[in-house]
Amino acid sequence: MGKDLKKTKKDLIGWIRSKVKGANASGVVLGLSGGLDSAVAAFLSIRALGKNKVLALLLPCESAPDDLVDAKYVARKLGLKTRVVGLTSTYKHILGKLPPASLLARANLKPRLRMMVLYYYANKYNYLVVGTGNKSELMAGYFTKYGDGGADLLPLGNLFKSEVVALAGHLGIPPRIIKKTPSAGLWKGQTDEGEMGIAYSELEEILMGLEKGKRLSGPKAKKVKDMVKKGRHKLRMPETFKG
Repeated sequence: MGKDLKKTKKDLIGWIRSKVKGANASGVVLGLSGGLDSAVAAFLSIRALGKNKVLALLLPCESAPDDLVDAKYVARKLGLKTRVVGLTSTYKHILGKLPPASLLARANLKPRLRMMVLYYYANKYNYLVVGTGNKSELMAGYFTKYGDGGADLLPLGNLFKSEVVALAGHLGIPPRIIKKTPSAGLWKGQTDEGEMGIAYSELEEILMGLEKGKRLSGPKAKKVKDMVKKGRHKLRMPETFKG
């Protein structure tokens, strides 16, 4: 990792603190999935604001049992305040009201339901919503618009996945969380790399090259370029007619 981990940690903690203060908010809320990114975001939030001003929501929605176990494990390690809001029955009820659609269309309801709940608690307590997306995901458009992409703060948004992993080790995140296979938990057996069709290491190398303006060729470079182009709208505000 090229970044100075100690400085990155200090800068991120200061940034979160200043953003919450600047918004006149009372704290932050985030979804704790049991994965690496949310654990790192939670750790930084606690260091910035203190345990009493950070709320972690555990939002299982047809989730793998191990994910809830890992989320509770992280919460205990960090001393987080938590609420568990099960969304499986709500999810199934909504699907029962809708016409049949693709697996992806159905799965994307899950992060959107979770974000609705996060903002409910944010409104309730005058909190900001901390998102957990990293730079690799944001650049490639690998997130759900108005789902996990909907947040007030994205502290990891300028860190590639490998940088988040390195920072997690520096922060003392438990090794079992660091080594866990990345997954959005959208369906049984789903993994980030499996769904994207490319390893994070390959994705990151290509994204770094594109960021530096390098001319990249080959099937994987084309794939990533297409991902970036297709997902670009997710990072923008809605288009407004200016006629």
